[in-house]
Amino acid sequence: MTDRRFIYHAVAFLVVAVWGSTFISTKLLLLGGLSAAQIFTIRFAIAYILLLLFSLWRGIRWFANGWRHELLMAMLGLTGGTLYFLTENNAMNYTTTTNTSLIVSLSPLVATALISLFYKSQRLSRLQTVGSFIAAAGVAVVVMNGHFVLHLSPRGDALAFGAALCWGLYSLLMIPAGKHYDTLFVTRKVFFYGLLFMVPYFLLRPGLGLDVVADNPTLLLHLLFLGCIASMLCFVAWNWVLKRLGAVVTTNYVYFNPVTTIVFAWLVLHEQITIYFLLGTLLILVGMYLADRR
Repeated sequence: MTDRRFIYHAVAFLVVAVWGSTFISTKLLLLGGLSAAQIFTIRFAIAYILLLLFSLWRGIRWFANGWRHELLMAMLGLTGGTLYFLTENNAMNYTTTTNTSLIVSLSPLVATALISLFYKSQRLSRLQTVGSFIAAAGVAVVVMNGHFVLHLSPRGDALAFGAALCWGLYSLLMIPAGKHYDTLFVTRKVFFYGLLFMVPYFLLRPGLGLDVVADNPTLLLHLLFLGCIASMLCFVAWNWVLKRLGAVVTTNYVYFNPVTTIVFAWLVLHEQITIYFLLGTLLILVGMYLADRR
């Protein structure tokens, strides 16, 4: 059991590490001429097609057990897909990257609060609560990097908090979904409804930007990475770990997101590692250790 639990934690960390690296591909795609909505739609479409083909080969199940469970799948796609990515990406149009990163990275606190309201069995002990707040403090130290000044922007900050709330709701809804359905089925539904809820957006702003990709094949490699690895494999792995470790413990790994982002920025963009990064990372590690204790 100890070995299995280590594997679950390792998978959760690897998923967050991959998600932390996606900012490089996303940034290059944005500079290449694609919008945030186009990037999200294309990466989810790639992931959905691959999962659909695998499901057809394995033996597909199209619908959940009744309209209530199908509605649950739709809400997972809306919160963990469409609304999360749109609010997070659009927040940076109205507020600073620091504000957005800080608020979104605190989504485990939102998830913990929501889950505690509905599931007594997953409420944190005092030690775990202290650990969560220590990890959150570490995120603040890493993101702010010694510049302890926040430029308030109600619209942008509200969008960033909306993204954190969406991820918290997604974590909450995954608990009943994981009890009734296997990981592949749930993940495929998340991609399907995430794409379906983007239809109204493209009715107002048509165009997937495929002509931009055709003119620059390098962009296709980044889209394939986002679709095949960061979306398909990582969402399947994340939902699998959610069932094994529980929503609260798994969601706490989101605290590592800014850490992995800065590490990849150091490796690829040669950005400087500061003492604040090391201190914040240490706080996150201590907080995560305490948050996983009973």
